[in-house]
Amino acid sequence: MDRKFYHGQLSPADVARGLIAEFNRGNLRAQVIGESDELAVQIATRPGSMSGGQTALTITIRKAEDGILVESGSQAWLGTAASLGRTTIATLANPWNLLNRLDDLAQDVENLQLMERAWSVIDRTTRALNAGLELSDRLRRRTCDYCGTANPTGVGSCIACGAPMGSVQPTTCPNCGFAVATDESLCPNCGFRLPSAGGQQS
Repeated sequence: MDRKFYHGQLSPADVARGLIAEFNRGNLRAQVIGESDELAVQIATRPGSMSGGQTALTITIRKAEDGILVESGSQAWLGTAASLGRTTIATLANPWNLLNRLDDLAQDVENLQLMERAWSVIDRTTRALNAGLELSDRLRRRTCDYCGTANPTGVGSCIACGAPMGSVQPTTCPNCGFAVATDESLCPNCGFRLPSAGGQQS
């Protein structure tokens, strides 16, 4: 299961609409299930499709603080492997049979790339809404415990009163958007190796 955090002013419905627009056509069918703060988008091959095997994928989108959390379940292949097997056997028996199965082969390859395509649509949709894997402006600022002034993440002392801000300040994993402390070397969400403290992102 893959999981990413997108920070910004967006809702689960925004991303669900992008997925429906992309996948509810052709051999694929997409539907939304759930409430406004937690939606599941199910993408599957239409029953009785004329070409290719069948596949299904569920993407869950939840409202989170200053953004959303997106999780993809494992893709169920249902019949794609069998369809690819039939194409291979038919081609081995007679190479000319490949011409008769080109539509099946093209649909099978598209089905194999379904999860990658879904993440691409999610990334594109969130970018269009000025959201991303970096912390939102509100979370990027830390409030000074002494004077209450909002300070940019990463400063060692308060810009107003000079009080120490502490060394454990949040940033995000560039791979999944999970909030991490600057002293962590691996993202606890996806295992991505984080930039060192000296070359940290902002």
